[in-house]
Amino acid sequence: MIKCITFDLDDTLWAVDPVIVEANKTLYRWLSDNAALFVKCYQLRDFEHLKQKALANFPGISHSVTQIRLKQLEIGLLDAGYPQAQAEALAHQAFEVFIEARNQVELFEHARAMLEQLKQSGYLIGALSNGNADVRRVGLGDLFDFALNADGVGKEKPHPLMFELMLHQQQLRPEQVIHIGDNPHHDIVGARNAGLWTIWVNRVQQAWPEGDPADRNVTCLSEIPDKVAEIAALSDHRATL
Repeated sequence: MIKCITFDLDDTLWAVDPVIVEANKTLYRWLSDNAALFVKCYQLRDFEHLKQKALANFPGISHSVTQIRLKQLEIGLLDAGYPQAQAEALAHQAFEVFIEARNQVELFEHARAMLEQLKQSGYLIGALSNGNADVRRVGLGDLFDFALNADGVGKEKPHPLMFELMLHQQQLRPEQVIHIGDNPHHDIVGARNAGLWTIWVNRVQQAWPEGDPADRNVTCLSEIPDKVAEIAALSDHRATL
């Protein structure tokens, strides 16, 4: 019996690239007003260089987009001439500006209606994300029962830890959960390896790139409730115990 539906967030329920572009612009404007030494040294396009520098200097944070962003800012501020304590303080202030803008998303068509339909059907709804969007701040807090991300878990999908932690916290068995996401490797392969059912959100109708396919595919979010119902009809025949 299917009891829970988990969702990836970025590029599953909204397009993330436009959000990050605008959030970076907002961040740079704040830095222009509050960290003049930084903008003397770096242009907006230099954020990627600083990100790679942060990853090279701190490889242990590669799973956390939040820690990467903070270190990216701190490194740039230090290189620009700010003392350590001030660089850290400015980095945290700048990050708060960034994360507020990062949560200003535009949901894909049918996203909210689809989630409402699943919620009304009695399913537990959860988020499993490698990113740092917050379901409450994007306006979906009333529909999600729980949310985990790589920053809090310590590993990013497709590593099994996020799926295993979700199962443990919600007291569920793998065959009771459907995971839905856009990324074939992170979402579908990762969830399948953890024993979950899977639905691939394939909005651009690309060919399946690797290994065994998802249990179901959709090209529009409005198709998800029907695909969930199809899997639910099969779920009594699969058990991991």
